[in-house]
Amino acid sequence: MTVFRLDDRLVFPPPELADDSGLLAVGGDLSADRLLLAYSMGIFPWYDEDLPILWHSPDPRMVLLAEELIVNRSLRKSIRRAPYRITMDQAFRRVVEACATTPREGQAGTWITSDMLDAYTELHEQGYAHSVEAWRDDELVGGVYGVSLGAAFFGESMFAHAPDASKIAFVTLVEQLKAWDMPLIDCQVHTEHLERFGATEWPRKRFLDALDEALEHPTRQGRWQFDSPS
Repeated sequence: MTVFRLDDRLVFPPPELADDSGLLAVGGDLSADRLLLAYSMGIFPWYDEDLPILWHSPDPRMVLLAEELIVNRSLRKSIRRAPYRITMDQAFRRVVEACATTPREGQAGTWITSDMLDAYTELHEQGYAHSVEAWRDDELVGGVYGVSLGAAFFGESMFAHAPDASKIAFVTLVEQLKAWDMPLIDCQVHTEHLERFGATEWPRKRFLDALDEALEHPTRQGRWQFDSPS
């Protein structure tokens, strides 16, 4: 399979041309316009600091439908105890920084480079990228962030520095997306953690078809806040 090299033109090859690993293209930049085009086509950047920008569209694709969210009994009990204050779009850059620096089992480094941090902060300032934060008093102890277009949310990463902090933030986000009639949540690639929440692997074509339908809806652009206090 061919891996395409991008230049300054704002174009991507069709995502169906990605190789067996999901790698589609290399190069280009992380401008807001290019990122938004990529997400609208089911493509996302994922690479290490010492590599050029790599663009992916995996097959299968890990997807969660908001109405199919699974919350196990112990997590529901934790949510009812309300151990954290949950906010939305109050500390976006800090959430991304924490996702980049929090150690993860089986990973020696992070794919969230300094350029990625700046690029997604720009998307946030334009009203396309969003975060949910979990606070213990004034300490940021968990969170999740991603990109929103139409009726789709593209989850990027989450972190936790306290028990269940990222899980509670994620569940609160998904429940709000459901209330906003934004059912399609892109989880990108399989993890057992996401599978426990109800995410499943879809053939790429099914995901792209669902994405096309989601993009027919207007984007909820701007600073987000919950419909009711959390």
